[in-house]
Amino acid sequence: MYKKAIPLYVALVHYPVLNRRGETIASAITNLDLHDLARAARTYEVPACFIVTPLKDQQVLANRLLSHWCEGIGKELHSDREEALKRLRVVDSIEVAKSEIQANCGRAPAVWATSARELSGALRHRQARQWLAEATETASPCLLLLGTGWGLAPSVLDEADAVLESIRGINGYNHLSVRCAAAILMDRIIGESDHR
Repeated sequence: MYKKAIPLYVALVHYPVLNRRGETIASAITNLDLHDLARAARTYEVPACFIVTPLKDQQVLANRLLSHWCEGIGKELHSDREEALKRLRVVDSIEVAKSEIQANCGRAPAVWATSARELSGALRHRQARQWLAEATETASPCLLLLGTGWGLAPSVLDEADAVLESIRGINGYNHLSVRCAAAILMDRIIGESDHR
């Protein structure tokens, strides 16, 4: 049974991320990403999931979608969807997300980045789980950064406190959608552990 708030926040980063040529870009927000990430956040009691984009037209798009499901007719028709989507926060930058977490928790969050690439010195999922278990006792928050496009820009990885190990399947294929990766990571680091 769920007893304590896990100090894990999530950010879906649309800038700065890479395109297929390795150039730093701002990627587009997708409706499906927002819905699925919100549902995962609600399932694992993530207090907030930040949608990071500096593009004003993309912010308007995301906020219009949230308004429909959290205030409009969508809320009346599907209140369970509103319950999940109200966890999403549209922000200009990772720094703004960090500032909001600090204002909410009274402490700056540790920042963990993600990558599909194998990186030396990566934080193992079980280590992340242990850190969060201990952080629950001290109320230390953590912000998990998920990259869209072709992944987080090197500048984001360099500034993170840690980069989580990549998700490895069983056959070397490693092209998960960010929605799938988010759900897997949430389960591995804050999900129920007695089924393992």
